[in-house]
Amino acid sequence: MIYVGVTGWGDHDSLYRQGIPAREKLSEYAAHFPVVEVDAAFYAIQPTKNSTRWVEQVPDTFQFIVKAYQGMTGHQRGDSPFKTEADMFAAFKESLTPYMEHDKLAMALFQFPPWFDCKKENVDYLRFCKAEMGDIPCAVEFRHQSWYSPAFRDQTLEFLRNEKWIHSVCDEPQAGTGSIPIVLEATDPEKTLVRFHGRNVHGWQKKNAKNWREVRYLYKYNREELAEWANYLKQLQEKSKDIYVLFNNNSGGDAAGNAKEMIELLGIEYSILAPRQLDLF
Repeated sequence: MIYVGVTGWGDHDSLYRQGIPAREKLSEYAAHFPVVEVDAAFYAIQPTKNSTRWVEQVPDTFQFIVKAYQGMTGHQRGDSPFKTEADMFAAFKESLTPYMEHDKLAMALFQFPPWFDCKKENVDYLRFCKAEMGDIPCAVEFRHQSWYSPAFRDQTLEFLRNEKWIHSVCDEPQAGTGSIPIVLEATDPEKTLVRFHGRNVHGWQKKNAKNWREVRYLYKYNREELAEWANYLKQLQEKSKDIYVLFNNNSGGDAAGNAKEMIELLGIEYSILAPRQLDLF
C-alpha cells in the first residue's frame, strides 16, 4: 500500500471548512489522507494527553509518523530541559505510547541536520539512537550529501539494513553538501518513507534570511514531476511492502494539493478514510 499525506495538519487551509476550530482539523484531515507527520514533536516532546486525543480523532487504520525531538537529532540550541540523553529518549518513547497502544504509529522519524555528516562519531550515534528506541520502528533522514557519496553510499544503505533503520527517500533542492540526492532504495522490507521538500534551490540555501523558513519549502510540483515520482513510488513498492509519502512543500500552501494529485496519478481510492464533513453554508 502507498499511504500519501502531508506534514502537520494545522496549516493546510484548502482541506477545511471555513471557520473550522483548530481542535476539529485533525478529524477532518483524516477524511482526506490516511497518514500525517506530527512535526510538533520536533519542537517539544508532546504530553501523552495530546497524542491520546489525536489517536481518538482518527479512524482505526490512520497512521502517524512522529518526528523525533530536536534534542535527539542535534538541532537543539541552548540548554536541554532533560538532565541526560537517557531521560530525553525515555520521555519521547513515553509520548509514543498512545499511538502504539492504538496501533497507529507508522514510525518515528529522525531527521538529522546538514552538519551531521558521514563519520564514525555519527555512525556510533545512530547505533545509540536505535538501541535507545528498541523495537519502535524508526526512519532516518540525512541532510548531508556525504552519506550518499560514491565512497559511502552502499555502506550507508547496508548499515541502515543491518541496524533496522527505515530509509527516508527525499526529493529536495540539489544545493551542495547540505542536500541529498534521490536514492530509490529500501532498507526495510515492510516500510519505506518518502518526503517531498520541493525544489526551491534559492530558498533552501538562504538560511540567514529572516524569512527563510517561509521560503524554504516554497514550491509547487508540476504534473510531469509528480508523474515521474508516481513511477518511482511503484518501483519502491517492489522493494518494500508499504510506502509512506509525505509532502512538506507548504510554504505556499501547495502540499495538500500536490498530495491529492499524487493519489490521483497513482489511481488510489482509499476506503480507510474518515467520513467527509459537508460545509452547507
